[in-house]
Parts: sequence; C-alpha cells; structure tokens
Amino acid sequence: MQEKKELRIASLFSGCGGLDFGFSNAGFNVVFANDNDPDIWQTFERNHGIVIDKRSIREIKSAEIPEVVGIIGGPPCQSWSLAGAMRGIKDSRGRLFYEYIRVLRDKKPLFFLAENVPGIISSAHLPEFLKIINEFKKIGYNVSYKLLDARDFGAPQERKRVIIVGYRNDLGKAFSFPQPDGRRISLKEAIGDLPASMPAKEYNSGNGSLPIPNHEHMNGGFSTIYMSRNRRKNWHEQSFTIQAGGRHAPLHPSSAEMIKVGKDKWVFKGGNGARHRRLSVRECARIQTFPDDFIFHYGNVASGYKMIGNAVPVKLAEAIARRIRNDLQELVPKRQMIVELHQ
Repeated sequence: MQEKKELRIASLFSGCGGLDFGFSNAGFNVVFANDNDPDIWQTFERNHGIVIDKRSIREIKSAEIPEVVGIIGGPPCQSWSLAGAMRGIKDSRGRLFYEYIRVLRDKKPLFFLAENVPGIISSAHLPEFLKIINEFKKIGYNVSYKLLDARDFGAPQERKRVIIVGYRNDLGKAFSFPQPDGRRISLKEAIGDLPASMPAKEYNSGNGSLPIPNHEHMNGGFSTIYMSRNRRKNWHEQSFTIQAGGRHAPLHPSSAEMIKVGKDKWVFKGGNGARHRRLSVRECARIQTFPDDFIFHYGNVASGYKMIGNAVPVKLAEAIARRIRNDLQELVPKRQMIVELHQ
C-alpha cells in the first residue's frame, strides 16, 4: 500500500487534469485518462506524462480500462449549470453520467469520485440527481455527496461544486468530507507577486514563449452581460469563480473599481479610459491552484481560459484525495490491495 504504483486510478472526462494533479499530489498514480476535447490533449499529456485516450466515453469498452483502485472524473456540467439552459438529463451531455456509471458497474473499483456544478442539486434537477445517486447505490457503492466551496480548501476564489464520493460496500465505510482549514487565501497572496501581464496578440492569439508561462490576458471590449454586475475583487478578497471563458474572466484587482449606475448596469470608475484588464491565463491558473510549472498549451488564449475554468482546483482535489488515501490505508491491507489490481 505504501508504493505509489499500488494506488492506480483511472480518470474520465479528464480535461487538463486539475483533479488528476490533486490526486497525484496525494500519492495516487493516474494510469488511464480520457477526454475527447482536442484543446486539452497536448496540455494533459505534457503535464501528466501519459497518453490520453481521445475517444468519446461512449466508444470505450470497460475492458479497455486497466484495473485500478479508483475512478475519478467530472462528467460535462454545462447541462446542469444555473447559468446555462439547465437541460440536465435531457441533454446528451447530461446523460454521460450514465456512461460513468456503466464503467463503474463493470470495473467495480474500491472508490469513485464525481464532480459537478451546484445546479445539479437545484430544485429543477434534484429529482434526476437523486436518481443518479440511487444508480450508484444499486451498483454497490456507499455514496456521500456535499456542496463544497473551494476557497475553504486553499483556492483563492468563490467556487462551489458538488462532490460525490462512493466507497464500495464491502469496505464497510462511508466517505467523510474533510473540514475547512479555517484560513482563506487572498488574491494578494495568490497573484500579488506577478508582474504586469502581456496582452494577447491580434485575434487573441497567444504570444508563444513568455518569461512567465501563460502570463497573458485576453483583449477586447466588455459586453453588456459582463457590465451587468461587478467583476472586480480587491486584493484582500478571494476571486469570483474562474469561468470557462476569457470574455468573462474577472478583472485584475489593480483595475479601476466598478460602480453600479442602474439595474444590471455597472461602469468603470473614471470611465472607459480608466485602467482595467482581465486576469491573465496564468493568474487564473494560480487561482485554480495550478503551479507555475504546469504549462497550458494553446494557439488562442480563449482555449487557455476554457481549460483552466473547466478544471477542478488542484488544492480542493488534493484535500479530498488525501482523505480517501487515508481511508484506504486503514481499510485495505496491502496484500488485498495487490489482489484488487491483479484479480
């Protein structure tokens, strides 16, 4: 149980790998990853050191996934988002949860983790969500779920996510979520040491190699939707949620304040000529608690913002992974762990 190779896990809907990176930091070994989004392939493979399976999960037979002690992943969340159409299970992306369940049913790992947006437990989607939870239970898992805020676990942003963890019934234990550490990281602590960022090139193309990798920000105006609410946090606060789109990236704390002048209408203090810019790709990555040596590869900076915004904050993933690892060490003898991987 002490050797990392015995803590093999598979990752589905991997994205650029925030969840994977957190689990790796906690001592797990990601031996299989899958995502069919071409924008993330190079970033995942260069940072995690494994080749990603590039097919849709629908095309992957369970037998093609190696034997592992756990499966992690966040099925696409757009269908459940309060900011989107909220089509839920009626959307083909929403139904991908059942593909995740299919793999779990066939592989029967000791544990699983799934992650999604708060909208999945909204009144509109709660009945379907509870059906999904019941499906996890029917295939043999003791299931726990909770709405967590990433800023309680070392990520300097307001970011609420539903985390679902299941332990196989024969472990005889339910997962207990870690408690907040009681200290929240400010934007000053997270990004205050970074110099001014570089504007993206024409059409928001990336600058290529930079002294600080990915420290470039999206150009362009701010839509009426962007200006419908405050987008700036002060240095001593935590960021707004990092979204999967550069157009809606929060403002840098050094930007001019925003002032409310009407219903759903804000302006920059000092007018449009006042200093203001979006957070850079690297600043967003730091707020998502990716280290600076985790490099994001893209042609257009929009892709950088997207993959970072879709990721699970590394520190949040790591806090949950460490709790799971401790439970496995307590519940599963080393001899049985080896049997699990080679049965």
